[in-house]
Amino acid sequence: MREIFVGRPAWVLSGSMLGWGESVVAECDAIVFVALDPAERLRRLEAREVVRRGGLPHDDEAWHEFRTWAEGYDDPAFDGRRRAEHDRWLATIGKPVLRLDSRSTVRELVDAVCSWEHAAKPS
Repeated sequence: MREIFVGRPAWVLSGSMLGWGESVVAECDAIVFVALDPAERLRRLEAREVVRRGGLPHDDEAWHEFRTWAEGYDDPAFDGRRRAEHDRWLATIGKPVLRLDSRSTVRELVDAVCSWEHAAKPS
């Protein structure tokens, strides 16, 4: 990841870096955290599986285990990757964090990032 991103003058990396990408995060100027409604997140996971597998794997045990695991993300007591872990990590990462809600339109999200970026940059 370092070779792909860090040498560029500007870059965006999407996804969670928690637990494996700290050296790349250290090179970031800021972090944008986009919260996704749990029902929408699960809908998107299922849609990806439909594309990957040519249909939803209703009888696939691995899929059911993964979906159960993914459902736990918003439960603070869940013993797996969860939102509470990401929130703690974001609070201690030492980088500016812009929190957005995915219920906004794409245009609103882009505008929020662009206006925040310009406000956050030193003159």
